[in-house]
Amino acid sequence: MRWLLVADLHYSLPKFDWLLQIAADYDLVIFAGDALDVGSIVDFRAQTLVVRKYLERIAGITPIIVCSGNHDLDSRSEGGEKVARWINDLHTAGIASDGDSIVLGDTLFTICPWWDGPVVREKLTAQLEADRARRSGLRWVWVHHAPPSASPTSWSGSRSLGDTDLEQWIARYSPDLVIAGHIHQSPFVKDGSWVDRVGTTWVFNTGFQFGAPPAFIALDIVAGEAVWMSAMGVQVVRLDAPLHRPIAPASALPAWFGGGKSAAAAMGYEVLARP
Repeated sequence: MRWLLVADLHYSLPKFDWLLQIAADYDLVIFAGDALDVGSIVDFRAQTLVVRKYLERIAGITPIIVCSGNHDLDSRSEGGEKVARWINDLHTAGIASDGDSIVLGDTLFTICPWWDGPVVREKLTAQLEADRARRSGLRWVWVHHAPPSASPTSWSGSRSLGDTDLEQWIARYSPDLVIAGHIHQSPFVKDGSWVDRVGTTWVFNTGFQFGAPPAFIALDIVAGEAVWMSAMGVQVVRLDAPLHRPIAPASALPAWFGGGKSAAAAMGYEVLARP
């Protein structure tokens, strides 16, 4: 099972074109928030229509999971909290999104909305508690836009900008993986990273780079390896081994990454099987 992890595309249509092009190389696409860009000159309603069309086309190629980020909030709930109503509406297109808990194969995915206040936060807490009862015998993965605080995946270069509630939830529930984004610079600055191990939980943050393709993570859950690819280079970690820092640049990509040849080629890398 090969998963493609992306986040923070921020209404960059060349990045969405790239995602549409390579989706077939993967068994699952996980989009960890901020599909839209509140700073864009493009009308927000137009952004939601265009991005929804991309997501629907991708869903027609391979399954996709989408959570909201802070740039995706387009409405207010009855309680006055900001919500991403357009992402909730993706359910009508059969796309798993905010508030969903789904089982694919041997993995339970908890898809977490961006919360702006106590009502949505309490709903998310209840969702985590309910999913804890369902996780027996399953790998448990959270898709949550913000990474946890006190982690290299939330390091800005000067301070942690992560989510303290998520840090506490990880300590309480110990999911197997948390897939995030939000802190753009973390993988690119000193003492930051695209990957962390919090107790027994693996945390991933793709990071953000300008232009297409985006920084991304490819993960083979059977092989137990994750590959981070960006303009800065390639790094690989094994999920069945301790995480050692600094993470060395990869001298070759794993053989299973053959399913991502087009992604590697777009970055200018050759896929080579490690001896």
